[in-house]
Amino acid sequence: MRPVRTAFAGALLGTLVVLAGCGQSGSPAPSSSAPSAAPSAAPSAAAPAGFPVTVEAANGKVTLTKKPERIVSLSATHTETLFAIGAGPQVIAVDDQSNHPPQAPKTALSGFKPNVEAIVAHKPDLVIVSDDIDKVVAELGKLNVPVLQEPAPAKLDDAYDEIADLGAATGNRAKADELVAGMKTKLAELAAAAPKDGKLTYYHELDQTPYAATSGTFIGQIYNLFGLTNIADKAPDAAGGYPKLSAEFIAQADPDLIFLADVKCCGQSKDTLAKRPGWKNLSALKNDRVVQLDDDIASRWGPRVVDLADAIGAAVAKASGS
Repeated sequence: MRPVRTAFAGALLGTLVVLAGCGQSGSPAPSSSAPSAAPSAAPSAAAPAGFPVTVEAANGKVTLTKKPERIVSLSATHTETLFAIGAGPQVIAVDDQSNHPPQAPKTALSGFKPNVEAIVAHKPDLVIVSDDIDKVVAELGKLNVPVLQEPAPAKLDDAYDEIADLGAATGNRAKADELVAGMKTKLAELAAAAPKDGKLTYYHELDQTPYAATSGTFIGQIYNLFGLTNIADKAPDAAGGYPKLSAEFIAQADPDLIFLADVKCCGQSKDTLAKRPGWKNLSALKNDRVVQLDDDIASRWGPRVVDLADAIGAAVAKASGS
């Protein structure tokens, strides 16, 4: 989903470029990189440098003829990214779940139940969504409102790619590339510093149902960087990577580390886990290896994924006695 630039006259000047990333379990991304784009011609006085630009998003090729100045974000993750790449001044409204950074212009707009009329009332020249709920992409398209759909990624490369898309679409491509490079460097440093004896097991709790995430998911890939073994990988029903585990399954697996991503939403902690049937004697509880994550950071795939990795790395180091 990297951007494909077009010259003012409409000639194609660039080709698809996929950012190299860590790759799931250290493997390369499935798609190969194409040659870099040729230097663009001098921009027309009628359009700022880099525009028109066409971005290959989940909803197809989206062409922006000029730099957007009234962006509406209906995704908390993409709101974080927009501000991180310097597009904050262009954002005029964000959804009710966008709580970071604090200066983001939060509104009553919903990303889960998008209201086309309410969105259009903000007079956006670009709307960014994660999911095409209630065919919001087509409905906004009927009103000639450009929309970028950038869904939850399956791997780190996809997350990097989406950041690059937003950079190109908003005229902040250089800052987006800089952000991605910084994320890659930091994640590599954290992974290199972590002890990897291959013996530590873990359980990542999405909610107290309890649902978990396997190593094949985006969140699982972050844990893979630290050489941990995921107990959810042996679940009888992987359910697309997010199996619902029984309390008995978790108790029998007895993970060395438990990471809770349901702290702010559901008040989960070491104390609440101890009250679950058969859990009070789990190794993670007895050895004080229950890690309370920030729910938002643990559920988003933007710039703060580095903060999630930092928390995981610190817990692994402590459990390993490093």
